[in-house]
Amino acid sequence: MPASPPAAPGPQSVDRALDLLDAVAEAAGPVTAKALARRLGCGLSTVYALLGSLTARGHLTRSAAGYTLGYRLPVLHRAFQRQMRIDDGLHEVLLRVRRGAGAEAYFSTYRDGEIAVLDGTTAIHDTDAVFSVGQETTAHATAHGKVLLSALPRAARHQYLAVRGMRRLTPRTITSPDRFDLELRRVRRDGFAVEIEEARPGMACVAVPVRASAGGVGGPGRGRPVTAISAALPLDEFTRRRESLTEAVRRAAVEAEGLTLHGV
Repeated sequence: MPASPPAAPGPQSVDRALDLLDAVAEAAGPVTAKALARRLGCGLSTVYALLGSLTARGHLTRSAAGYTLGYRLPVLHRAFQRQMRIDDGLHEVLLRVRRGAGAEAYFSTYRDGEIAVLDGTTAIHDTDAVFSVGQETTAHATAHGKVLLSALPRAARHQYLAVRGMRRLTPRTITSPDRFDLELRRVRRDGFAVEIEEARPGMACVAVPVRASAGGVGGPGRGRPVTAISAALPLDEFTRRRESLTEAVRRAAVEAEGLTLHGV
């Protein structure tokens, strides 16, 4: 009889492989298989099998000290940006903010019920970065989250917050929906958002919406996602340079008009 084909990996195996990848990504440096097995609460043999597959495909790299992210990850990141149709000029806009204002800059969007940071000037491996490229789960505590949520209809905003919650990250994090609504009213009035030690102690951030090229802020039902550019600085520097930083982000948002998410 012909040999049976190997069984497809079950959902649990896929979940564990992804959990392994996340655990390695969150580590400050190389992490051993034993440490990963303890963290995931599964057998060492299972972990070794999954690590072997992830390493063979380039998602992880093995060294004498343990496992780190592999060389496949930057390729996936570039593919992500291509599929999101982010204009090549956008990253240069963010770099100009960093060169001119000395602040790390980010591009964020709300689309299909999710908020994500799509591009930024911090290095992928920088574990001290205020924000990193990926899905945003604490938008209520960020300047870019305030800008994006302020552009949504009230019902859509409340639905997003009901799903994601308003977890307290620092003593200054806004966790009251009513107080948050007042904060977003100020954002719409002023045309920009500020957060001071709401997401992370000792850091502050300012964000400005990117206007749609046809005029007006893009948003759900208007043919384009809501987008924003933000910049973050340590609090003492932010206090001294708040006005100049805000102006730099405003200029960047104007430069980004028409550059972002073409064809979406």
